Amino acid sequence: MSQEQTGAQQQGDRLTGAEWLDTPDRGDGRVYVMPSELDFAVKVALATGRPLLLRGMPGSGKSSLAPFIAGQLGWRYYEHVVTYRTQPRELLWSFDSVRRLGDAQVAARRGERPDDASYVQPGVLWWALAPRSARRRGRPEGAEVPDPCPDPFEKTNADRSPDHAVVLIDEIDKADPDVPNSLLVPLGSHRFVVAEIGEAIRTEQQAVAPDPSQENVHRARHLVVLTTNEERELPQALLRRCVVHVLPEHDKQMLVRIAKKHMAVWPGEVTTADEELAEAVADKLMKVREQADKQDVRRPSTAEFLDALLACRSLGIRPGDEEWQLLTQNVLIKPQQMTGDPA
Repeated sequence: MSQEQTGAQQQGDRLTGAEWLDTPDRGDGRVYVMPSELDFAVKVALATGRPLLLRGMPGSGKSSLAPFIAGQLGWRYYEHVVTYRTQPRELLWSFDSVRRLGDAQVAARRGERPDDASYVQPGVLWWALAPRSARRRGRPEGAEVPDPCPDPFEKTNADRSPDHAVVLIDEIDKADPDVPNSLLVPLGSHRFVVAEIGEAIRTEQQAVAPDPSQENVHRARHLVVLTTNEERELPQALLRRCVVHVLPEHDKQMLVRIAKKHMAVWPGEVTTADEELAEAVADKLMKVREQADKQDVRRPSTAEFLDALLACRSLGIRPGDEEWQLLTQNVLIKPQQMTGDPA
């Protein structure tokens, strides 16, 4: 093939700007390769009603499991990414005491008292357990609700089960130990009390009566997925209450399998050349990992493998191109981590 033909072929393989934007994010739950061991851990968590704690390297697929399960089951989905500033009760509710104080001063002049529920913001666990109560901000059933709280994932949950939910609590290890400790009772008993309004929140009765003839009718109605990157040691009390699963580092065979799943939902037809590209990027990743071990730096993850593959496929880059080395050095190797270039 001539140089002109090769260039034309590569240009034809590239994605347009609109197609690039339409490429699904790996964390959106549309695609997930579920190993049998992980599938079993999910089933155990559902059977026991225990949270599922996922351990593994960054980029190994911990965070994308929860939205995938929610989509497969047709359950509502909520997520909260924990930071160093996350407060102990933030996953349950928050209360705007500053706004309430200002409104109280104005109301006092009129001889009135603010409605404390108006300052309550339900957290993801409240939405999972009691969505109708969350919309009322904890007001009793039948009470007037002048300011219903919108579901924070309303678009995602519009056509999903009102009685079932999956909650992702991402990177729980970043939080102060008070945060996981504060979740022990709510995760175990599925109830808590909102102190400012004195309302007990508990799992609501099902809006749709279960069909006794359906399989797995007795499994849990909620699944809480916790992830950790092992930045901090988690409290033993939390570990005892969880089903724990460690996501292993993916070998070449699994990387290629994952790549094919993702390419199937990317724009355009998946060709033999695309499958060969996935093999080549996987080979490159394995070599980079060997060099990373020698230099005692972090090994590139599955997420970085998919980034490299998407970039190569979108930009028409193939092994041997000048851009091949440039791309792998920036996506797989990370120049601040390593020196040299694996063949």
